[in-house]
Amino acid sequence: MDQDNLSVVVHSAGNLRLENRPVPEPGPNEVLLRMHSVGICGSDVHYWQHGRIGDFVLKKPMVLGHEASGQVLKVGSAVEHLKPGDRVAIEPGVPREIDEFCKNGRYNLSPTIFFCATPPDDGNLCRYYVHNGNFCYKLPDNVTYEEGALIEPLSVGIHACRRAGVTLGSTVFVCGAGPIGLVSLLVAKAMGASQVVISDLSADRLKKAKELGADFAVQVQREAPQELAQKVEGLLGCMPEITIECTGAESCIQTGIYATRSGGVVVLVGLGPEMVNVPLVNAAVREVDIRGIFRYCNT
Repeated sequence: MDQDNLSVVVHSAGNLRLENRPVPEPGPNEVLLRMHSVGICGSDVHYWQHGRIGDFVLKKPMVLGHEASGQVLKVGSAVEHLKPGDRVAIEPGVPREIDEFCKNGRYNLSPTIFFCATPPDDGNLCRYYVHNGNFCYKLPDNVTYEEGALIEPLSVGIHACRRAGVTLGSTVFVCGAGPIGLVSLLVAKAMGASQVVISDLSADRLKKAKELGADFAVQVQREAPQELAQKVEGLLGCMPEITIECTGAESCIQTGIYATRSGGVVVLVGLGPEMVNVPLVNAAVREVDIRGIFRYCNT
């Protein structure tokens, strides 16, 4: 085994370095992994450029990366379901304690959870990495390492669609055709959505969305949110029951609320400014539920 553990480490805003770090040893419940594929998330870029995301502030050097897969090299004494040579996908969030959120199945909301590449916890954009074995999942032979790493962003789409209540026959509006918007589209279709309309500024992204199964695509120009909502209704022939907002942009959140059918659900996936102006009374009097998501759980 190569003893060089080359790691991508952010020290402060704009200060990104390649460093050799010691190869860690797994504890009783952990496994040592040789990393194979690690995606670059928008959060990784944000920590590099700004040194913080909301209340998560970089205070010491941190290894980036949390969308990952790798091969097991060593297993801890208490790990029984994995062995050296196994190919695994990594769930980056690991509860540190069995608190009320873990007991009710929403461990992603635990305030003390470990999460790769969220200060102060190191990520796995490195050659060798130790992780809790219970949060490493064996990959079938027909799933590549690259696909294994993409299970993490796919989980965001699964959690968003679950929170939205997507089911057989649902009509869905997805705001934003970036990676998370596209996985939300895929999951919505897999869960039985009958029609999905997706919006974006980029024609290329919308083309890809159509290839992946979107029924309708709307290229955003300079429309006011209410005008764009009317376009969505015109394409579907009705107002969508569910909107999954994946941009975090204020105008898109407004559009999502205006577009959603009375009694429907808007799920906020994208993270934008801390404070945004939204037509809250419009949502309230039409009983449109506005729900957030934070990462994912049980996916």
